[in-house]
Order: sequence, then C-alpha cells, then structure tokens
Amino acid sequence: MKVVVTGGAGFIGSHLCKRLLDEGHHVLCLDNFITGSPQNIEDLQDHARFTFIQHDVTQPISIEAEAIFHLASPASPVGYMEHPIETILVNSQGTHMMLEQARKHHALFLVSSTSEIYGDPLVHPQTENYWGNVNTIGPRACYDESKRLGETLTMEYYRQYQTNVRIVRIFNTYGPNSQIHDGRMIPNFITQALQNEPLTIYGDGLKTRSICYVSDLVDGLMRAMFHAGTTGEVFNLGNPEEHTVQEFAEKIIHLCNASSTLIYESSRIDDPERRRPNIMKAQQVLGWQIKVGMEEGLKRTIEWFRSRTTLLSTIC
Repeated sequence: MKVVVTGGAGFIGSHLCKRLLDEGHHVLCLDNFITGSPQNIEDLQDHARFTFIQHDVTQPISIEAEAIFHLASPASPVGYMEHPIETILVNSQGTHMMLEQARKHHALFLVSSTSEIYGDPLVHPQTENYWGNVNTIGPRACYDESKRLGETLTMEYYRQYQTNVRIVRIFNTYGPNSQIHDGRMIPNFITQALQNEPLTIYGDGLKTRSICYVSDLVDGLMRAMFHAGTTGEVFNLGNPEEHTVQEFAEKIIHLCNASSTLIYESSRIDDPERRRPNIMKAQQVLGWQIKVGMEEGLKRTIEWFRSRTTLLSTIC
C-alpha cells in the first residue's frame, strides 16, 4: 500500500514509518523539520520503499496515497509555544490539505489528535465522549484548540464527503527519538538524572500522568487505520497505568543510578492535574493491549538518551 506519513521525521512519526516499512508498505514521509529531526529517519533513507520530501503540509502538494497518517505538528509545550502560529496552521490548514488529498484519492485517513483536547479534565479517567475543559485563550490553546478544530474538520469530511477517516487521541508517549530538550516530563527527568542534576518538578509532584511506550502507541495507530469498523470513530491511545509525577522522577533516578535530588518550581499555566485514558474502546474494537511495562520502557529510553550525546554517554 502507498502510505503517507506527515510529520514522519518526528518522534512518533519516525517509529511509524519504520513499522510500515517492516510490514511491506511504500512510505512517503513529509516533514519540514520544525520539530522533527533528519537523524530520526537517517536509517530509513536507503530503503527501497521509503521516500522523503521536506515539505510544510500547510502548503499545496499533490500526492498519491492509499492511506494518510497526519501526524505533523509540534507536540511538546516547548515546541508549540515557540511556534504557536505554525502549530495552529498545521492542525487546521494542514489537516484540511491532507483531508483533500484523502478525498481526492479515496484514501484512508487518520488524524493524530491529543489528550490535550480534554484540557484539565473534570472527568477521570477520560473517555472519548468527554468534551473537555479547555482554556481557549491560554498559552496552550494554540495546540489544544487547533487539535480540536482538526478533529472537527476531519468529522465534517466524513459527514459531507464520506471520507474514510478516524481520529486518535494520543496520551503521553515516550521512547527513543524523543527530542532531548523537548520540555516534557520523561525527557526532562532522564537528561537531568543522567547528569546527576536535580530533577525539576513543576508543582508539588502530586499531579498524575500515564505514559505509553512508543512501540505500543504505533501498534495502536496501525490498528486504528487498518482495522475494520474504524471509519468515523475516535480512539484514546495511551497507558491507563497512573502515577504521580514525583513517582516517575524517583523511578528514573533509581534506574539511572543517579545522585539527583528533586526541586520544585511553580506549576505551568493550565497544566492538567490528572491525566489517564480510558482505553476500553480501543481494547474492544481494535484488540489493542499495552505490552511494554513502565520499567522496561524507561530502561530502553534511558539507554537511548545515554547514547545520543557525548556528555550523557560518559555518565552512568
């Protein structure tokens, strides 16, 4: 199958490209490198069924596709706060551009949405029928609201043109190919612990998160795209195992054998207090299950971070 992956040089996109190639598909990867990295797809460049085009998907492009995974967007607070307008446009205009290509070519279409559409949730855990609690004018709204609009566009193409679409709301995901300085909890904690620096916790450490290893997330994306009965549906993908931020910090210090301490700073604006997906729908419809436990996933991720720079590789 001819498959397009927008944002294919990003963290999740690069893993998805590799999985698609491993399963025999032809992959066209589109990325403008605002937050993606050429290093993430370096080992794919010589693959006979892999093509890369450096392109901003908010701009017109004609592609041949049987399936389109639309993953393009800054996804970390550092990324989307540095590029707020670009984030709004890629999740609205870029989504529109890719939906048009899907409609034109009668292609399968998957848009990667986010748990951030739930905002600081008043329902816990979050189910797909929860509408969210989002600050529409706050500093995170460039991401939260543009993702919500991307979902709206996607469903209108389903209703108006019967385009074969599905929406996946991605919860916290971690693993190799993360941006080392992307500002999210796991990369922050690992890079600090590997250098025996204090781990910075925003708030009192009692906020909760649930983290999903990237290979499990990619498996969910593949199932959502290619499994029967997913057209017009919305799926949460994430790990429902919930821990406090402080528990994650202490676990990473232990796994790095670090001498790091914990320091506490003011909470970030609009940072949700609790975050945990209800994944019953994905389990029942897609047959999707979490396979990589937290400790194993963190060990793999720590080893990757350690190998990325000379500084980190000399520690531990």
